[in-house]
Amino acid sequence: MSLPINPSDPATIPKFVDALQKPVTAKPKYCRGQKKHDYYELVMMEGEHRFHKHFPNTLIWGYNGLYPGPTIEATKDKPIYVKYKNQLPLQHFLPVDFTLHAANDSQEVRTVTHLHGANVDWESDGHPEAWYTRDYRHTGPKFNKEIHEYTNHQPGTTMWYHDHAMALTRLNVYAGLAGFYLLRDALEERSNLPCGEYEYPILIQDKSFNEDGSLFYPDEPPFPVTVHPSITPGFVGNTIVVNGKLWPFLDVEPRKYRFRFLNGSNRRGYVISLSNEQTMMQIGTDGGFLSAPQAIQSVELLPAERTDIIIDFSACEGQEITLLNTDTDFIDEHTNVIMQFKVSLPLKYEDTSEIPERLAVTMDLHPHHAHIDRQLPLTATTDEFGRPMLLLNNRMYHDPATEKPSLDSIEVWSFINTTPFIHPIHLHLIQFKILERRPFDLELYQNEGIVSFTGPPEEPRDYERGWKDTVKVDAGKVTKIIMQWKDHVGNYMWHCHFLEHEDHDMMRPILVMKDVHAVQQPHAEIEQPTHHEATITSTTTAPTPTTNTTSTTHHNESPAPLLNASQIPFTEEEEIVDSLAEETTHIGNNDQHRPILLFPTPSTRTDTNRPRPRRPRRF
Repeated sequence: MSLPINPSDPATIPKFVDALQKPVTAKPKYCRGQKKHDYYELVMMEGEHRFHKHFPNTLIWGYNGLYPGPTIEATKDKPIYVKYKNQLPLQHFLPVDFTLHAANDSQEVRTVTHLHGANVDWESDGHPEAWYTRDYRHTGPKFNKEIHEYTNHQPGTTMWYHDHAMALTRLNVYAGLAGFYLLRDALEERSNLPCGEYEYPILIQDKSFNEDGSLFYPDEPPFPVTVHPSITPGFVGNTIVVNGKLWPFLDVEPRKYRFRFLNGSNRRGYVISLSNEQTMMQIGTDGGFLSAPQAIQSVELLPAERTDIIIDFSACEGQEITLLNTDTDFIDEHTNVIMQFKVSLPLKYEDTSEIPERLAVTMDLHPHHAHIDRQLPLTATTDEFGRPMLLLNNRMYHDPATEKPSLDSIEVWSFINTTPFIHPIHLHLIQFKILERRPFDLELYQNEGIVSFTGPPEEPRDYERGWKDTVKVDAGKVTKIIMQWKDHVGNYMWHCHFLEHEDHDMMRPILVMKDVHAVQQPHAEIEQPTHHEATITSTTTAPTPTTNTTSTTHHNESPAPLLNASQIPFTEEEEIVDSLAEETTHIGNNDQHRPILLFPTPSTRTDTNRPRPRRPRRF
């Protein structure tokens, strides 16, 4: 006898009963300007959405009131204009933490849309401080224009647009403010890939629900804090939502299909594979097509990462194939499945689509061409309320910009992850290539500021060898990437794409400058390797192709962040990192929303004191 359906308990929710929906395609409102470029208006508004056929309607925020938002389809080098109009309520239906940057002295509901992965002028990039309220009554300090111009001057790829408002990104994206932006080019047209009804953008997110079917998001972390509502260090839901439906199915023909996968979750990562152990053909990453298709068994996607996959169902007629999530973080019997393919439809006509042997012509960047090598630590501290806070380059968001690349310069960035967590690091404006990852002696680095490598360089995984704008930075490793800063100057961002981390200061400005001589900073120095070892400065270091470095000396010339006296100083950073052994989440089950510690504390809550679900307010 089946249990009555309880939206807060995933064990009671039937899987594979809702058909996968393809997001609607946005239509231009009209053409504007002498060249008649397409102009779009998308309205951010409250709406109702049915996540499951057995659920009541759920309050969401969406572009045009839809979740996901309408898919924008654009063509390379053909500019379009988009106006994102804020018609949201004046109060949020999810818990707002007013102690975060820009939240304390600003309006409760603010929005600004970032086109993730776009090569775009900074004033159209969706800067987190370019926010605005309903009808533009209040605007942030970086707000300059109402209409975003997207030149689309980049290779065809899968991008997505989502809210990026300072200190509210985690809530606004979770509420539903996200949609696809598909940029097509001549290479795609010539490649005869599966298209039309055989191409699907796939937005994967995780959510939790209250018993009445409303969205659940915690209003406090699972350890005592003096702030309420308070940000939590990380949130994962107990259900998997694909294009707005819980664990949907897709009826397919026995032929090739193209899937553009996007991880749009706040915190959860996915390792995607097929239950029949079939090989998938990867044709693209964040930044567009690979040089050649790559046969893979699985692909890992952290939040904001995308992958372009072809699955051939030709030999699978009559099968039911489950899309699995084999990621080991926060996994359970419900979140280890994503959706199902049912190869049940007859073949309409012969499949003439192809998987080309060659795709994009690669234009690799080489480390010996780099002007600057920046050594950028990822560190942990606490804020003035005693809550864990993660930082980039030992600085808070509002500290002055330290990453100031010169236009047309090539740079190498080395992320030194001293925290016990992985982090998906996203750079605005550019696409980069991953060079390597390399383990280092964490204790030595924390005590003496020296990066001493403890193993050989690790090449990028087989599914991340293309152009990327988001990279997995492994704990206890130095992750090295290379990029060229071109086409635009101005104010951009780099940040962790775990949205709770991003909203709580794990975000830093980038100032791309023109007519600046791109050279290594004066204090940087290179020492010749001794016994196959070398020491280099950690702030910036000029690369040399002949040196096989195994250690790095940390000479941090920048001051530590300005923290409250009650905070733990950076001299105790080792103790902080050691104390952050786990991350925070709320996973609903039969016992409602059971908190799972990501950050341990001296005294954790008992079951009688666990966080209570906050009922969404309706307006």
